Amino acid sequence: MKYFATFTLMTLLTPAVFAVDLTNRLGLGYSQQIGAADVPLITAHYYPNSRFGLSAGMGIDTKKDDSKFGALVKAHRIIFTENQMNFYMGGAVGYSTHEEVVGATTEDKSNFEMMALIGGEFFFTGLDSLGFTFETGVSVQTGDGGSRFRTIGDHPFRGGIVFYF
Repeated sequence: MKYFATFTLMTLLTPAVFAVDLTNRLGLGYSQQIGAADVPLITAHYYPNSRFGLSAGMGIDTKKDDSKFGALVKAHRIIFTENQMNFYMGGAVGYSTHEEVVGATTEDKSNFEMMALIGGEFFFTGLDSLGFTFETGVSVQTGDGGSRFRTIGDHPFRGGIVFYF
């Protein structure tokens, strides 16, 4: 337990030395991290300082008898840095709805999702404005379909690609 407490304090108090500095930068991109609706999200990312980041995303598909909507808010803290890479941990909450055809009728299903995750965002050398994200963790979903516990493993094409201004 003593080592866990020491590691936690070190990661929370260590300054960002090697990472791509995203302080006060706004990023726009996409992700596909809502589990129940499985709809692509347009996302915005913001770093108010060098260690803490916020993101929000929203996606919609109005296909007849199969419409989908998803929204996700995420907060994360950078815990470890490498050249051209930031490792982080954080949490997210999301809400999604989707239509489901049951027999001759269409039912609306809604879900609330909470996630605990760790992940990374890497940048190619000389291309510090384009970030590729991958994440893993766990998720709990509750809604019309009951409750569900799942693991998450999102590669960069699902976790997201972000352009920072």
